[in-house]
Amino acid sequence: MFSSSYKPSGPVTLSEEQIMALHGELRKMRHDVNGRLMNIVAATEVMRMRPDTTGETLKLLLEQPFKAAESLKEFSQQFETQLGLLKG
Repeated sequence: MFSSSYKPSGPVTLSEEQIMALHGELRKMRHDVNGRLMNIVAATEVMRMRPDTTGETLKLLLEQPFKAAESLKEFSQQFETQLGLLKG
């Protein structure tokens, strides 16, 4: 049933509150990742229009993937904890 190496430690039952909390975290993570992607788009536009700012803009650009990955990692950890998933 589970294609990854993570498996529930037993039957998984979540309350409505737990489901809503996970959904809230998913929305927060999705918003953060979308924001990071928009930062990348905006930074490339700035570099295109104002090449003199490339150095500082490039720094902002290079931070975005790592920050997005951190958001994904945090949500994944909460998701795995909430569902009681264990590496099998």
